[in-house]
Amino acid sequence: MEEQQLIRQVLAGDKNAFEKIVEKYKGYIFAIILNFIKDHDEAENIAQEVFLQIYISLPDYKFDNFKGWISRIAANKAIDWKRRKVSKFKEEAVEDTEAIFDRENLGEHKTPEDLLIEREYREKIRRVFKSMPPIYEDVLIKFYFQDKSYEEIAEEEGVTVKTIASRLYRGRNILREKWRVEEDETL
Repeated sequence: MEEQQLIRQVLAGDKNAFEKIVEKYKGYIFAIILNFIKDHDEAENIAQEVFLQIYISLPDYKFDNFKGWISRIAANKAIDWKRRKVSKFKEEAVEDTEAIFDRENLGEHKTPEDLLIEREYREKIRRVFKSMPPIYEDVLIKFYFQDKSYEEIAEEEGVTVKTIASRLYRGRNILREKWRVEEDETL
């Protein structure tokens, strides 16, 4: 009952009532976010986003299972953050790949045909990586393009070193197969 009363007070414009809601649920929200994101600082940032979203969405709340409702908001914000991070990581990996190719070409005089072939090759690499299951693509990029060790990747992914070794092995096999298919399609 106290919870519903606080919500009504917030909807009536009482900012102190919202502070009480934040105080009551901040540990709960933080724990949910930490299940998805192991970075304490990022979890704090996301918790702030969650409470902002709760405040904005409160007029739409149906007064049914408040704790479940805020749990969904917290989980969705954490998942969105992870998706953005993976997407940003993939973009950076592609940029890193392009930088590697560009660095190799410094000082060489290339014909327009050479440049076209290189660009097609980079596009092929992108297509092959994008066609792989993300679990293998991510590990391959981290290992080969970001020069991370098995241990570093395992820590980032929250899995064992053996799991990373297995993913790299499978990822290489998938990469090899998809590369062959790509080669056959271009012939």
